[in-house]
Amino acid sequence: MTILNIAAYRFVSLADLPALQSAIGQALEGSEIKGTVLLAEEGINLFLAGEAGAVHDFMTWLRSDSRFDGLAAKESWSDTQPFKKLLVKIKPEIIRMNHPAIQPASGRAPAVDAITLKRWLDQGHDDQGQAVVTLDTRNAFEADCGTFIGAIDWRIDKFTEFPDAFTAHKTELQGKTVVSFCTGGIRCEKAAILMREAGLTDVFQLDGGILTYFEQVGQDHYKGGCFVFDDRRVVDAALTPKPELVDSNAA
Repeated sequence: MTILNIAAYRFVSLADLPALQSAIGQALEGSEIKGTVLLAEEGINLFLAGEAGAVHDFMTWLRSDSRFDGLAAKESWSDTQPFKKLLVKIKPEIIRMNHPAIQPASGRAPAVDAITLKRWLDQGHDDQGQAVVTLDTRNAFEADCGTFIGAIDWRIDKFTEFPDAFTAHKTELQGKTVVSFCTGGIRCEKAAILMREAGLTDVFQLDGGILTYFEQVGQDHYKGGCFVFDDRRVVDAALTPKPELVDSNAA
């Protein structure tokens, strides 16, 4: 496998979007790196793939901006380039929720790391003895490709449906420790903030999402693969492409 795939995001206030868009485009020009960089006033979200040295050089350049200092990237490998082109786009949100009251840059929801979540699931409760439930914040077709065993799945078709789904099911989560999860952390972070702002106190996001859980824990308590939005389609717990795991109804 010769192509390095990275995914990274950060909620941080950005005010100079056109200038930043231009600078990132110039930094990537001629590198043969492909994928998507999304910029919004709330932060940055990127999925890129290319030769390892070029990808690492770009991330070093990006982290030289104090707003992205220490930006963590999830890495995986593939035999072929999973993206067809490079896009650097300005959007209203780096992950669309249509809920402007959510301002992740002002503070993250508490996170639980993969090792702690595995321990909670092993024992059936958190460290205070409260029942733990996992909440899938992804779209239904993604969950059909793989999810945590016993996870709550509200069968949403797009993330903008999450606020209404939560409102409809909020009482079912009372008295439980809720761990929201998604592919790489961005959706479950926004979801956890929304739920806390709505008064649900025992809510955590899975830090780094499913991909980090795979890296640190493996397959424990998880069935199937993880859908990714590139030509790999689905990766298994070893972060190896497994397109045969795509559900027949997956988009």
